[in-house]
Amino acid sequence: MDYLANTIVLHINPATPQPDLIAQAAQVIRAGGLVAFPTETVYGLGANALDAAAIDRIYAAKRRPASDPLIVHIAHADQLAQLAADVPYAAQRLAAAFWPGPLTMVLRRAAHVPANIAAGMDTVAVRMPIHPIARALIEASCTPIAAPSANTFTRPSATAAAHVLEDLYGRVDVVIDGGATPLGVESTVIDLTGATPLVLRPGGLVMEDLHRILPDITAVQRFLSEGDSTSAPGQLTKHYAPRARLMLYEGSPESIRDAITDTAQRYLANGRKVGVLAGDEDAPYFTQLGVRIIALGRRDDSAAIARVLFGAMRALDAQGVDVILAPLLGGAGLGEAIRDRLLRAAEGRVYKV
Repeated sequence: MDYLANTIVLHINPATPQPDLIAQAAQVIRAGGLVAFPTETVYGLGANALDAAAIDRIYAAKRRPASDPLIVHIAHADQLAQLAADVPYAAQRLAAAFWPGPLTMVLRRAAHVPANIAAGMDTVAVRMPIHPIARALIEASCTPIAAPSANTFTRPSATAAAHVLEDLYGRVDVVIDGGATPLGVESTVIDLTGATPLVLRPGGLVMEDLHRILPDITAVQRFLSEGDSTSAPGQLTKHYAPRARLMLYEGSPESIRDAITDTAQRYLANGRKVGVLAGDEDAPYFTQLGVRIIALGRRDDSAAIARVLFGAMRALDAQGVDVILAPLLGGAGLGEAIRDRLLRAAEGRVYKV
């Protein structure tokens, strides 16, 4: 059953958050309501992480299955011990090196933390955001805040308040408009509950930096079906997906341009609307096709691509395209997160050309 609300929008300065507006939003959190707010990664849909009923409202508002766990956001490192039954040395080292920032750690859950925050599993995923609005809201709420991305389940994550309102208007009490999110992709998720640290989701913190602290850390890529148990979000085969069908191409830049052109012409000949996502170097090749084109940035500029990727998918959806054609961008560093998001948005469909 949906969670219904009279949504209000608070415009808050991300550099110097207004205390009175932060206090207004924090009161909603303390009362068990839902507040969407910006972080450095994407917008989060927040509720009191120690209130099981409030957590249920997140799932209802997002139409998210209870098998997909949430991330808890804290304002101070000492709050980690309040949420986790055990804080291993590896977690302490990672927190000292990368918090606040786009790092989520999966640990054993303390008994008093509601089980529905982690799909009934004995784990809890925790991170400390660096965004001033997020930090101020957590502190003023006097409680850790559970906050998955502020979007409808499986849709592209929200990187602007307009995206939140598009998906969740009438299903969230407060939307804090703090401008565009700086990174544009979600946090890196690391599981520290086993013998070997595992990166379950690539994100804003890159593997090269993690290896400096934990040389034995390993990345795993899982493509789960809805209902499968998991200790971290972002593991489903279909996630971050636009409404239009997304088709990805892998190969040399020239062969990808040719394949996209051929595919676009076939769809256009059948009366379909076509969108193209492309690097700045490639976008001019498609201008004569009669397709909707969004240039994401230079192919080697992962930071620029990450900032606009989800917004670009939403923009093409808004133009009513039936199919989106794009190269499978990626590479080292932040490129791993971009590749992961594109693969899940396309439900794994990749055409090698």
